[in-house]
Amino acid sequence: MQWHSLSGKDRLKAVGVGIGVSILTAVFMALGSRAGVSPFPKPPGLAFAETVLGRALPLPVGLLFHAVWVTAFSVLYVTLFRDALTLTRALWLGFALWILVLVFFFPVVGWGFLGLSVSPKLIVAAAISHFLFALFLWGLCRWAFSDLGFSRA
Repeated sequence: MQWHSLSGKDRLKAVGVGIGVSILTAVFMALGSRAGVSPFPKPPGLAFAETVLGRALPLPVGLLFHAVWVTAFSVLYVTLFRDALTLTRALWLGFALWILVLVFFFPVVGWGFLGLSVSPKLIVAAAISHFLFALFLWGLCRWAFSDLGFSRA
C-alpha cells in the first residue's frame, strides 16, 4: 500500500467512480426501503447529516452527505491502490468501513453500538450495503481504469 500521486485525469476518474458508486448504493438502499426490507429507521446519510447539523433535514441533504463520503473513500481507494485496484482490496475497504459504521457511526447517530438500539438487523443490512459498495467500487474502477490490466484477486 502506498500513496499514489494521481494525474488530473485519474483524479477525475476516481471522483466519477465515487459518484457512480454513491448513486448505485443509494438506489439499492432506496429499493430496500421501498420494498419494506430495510431495517434502517431513516437513510444513514440523512441520519448523519441531521446529527452533524442538529436539526431535521430533507432527504437530498442526506444524499449529498452519502455522495461525499462514498466519493471520498472511493478516491482514497484509487489513491492507495492505483496500481492494483483488486476486488480483494475493495472488499477489505468495505469490511473496514462496515466495522467503522458499527462501532462509531451507529452510536453517533443514536442507533447504539452495532445498531442494537434499533435492531440487530442493522448489522446485516450494513454488511450488505458495504459489500455492494466494494463490488461497485471494484467494477467501476475496472471500467474507468481499464488501461491497468486488472487482476481478479
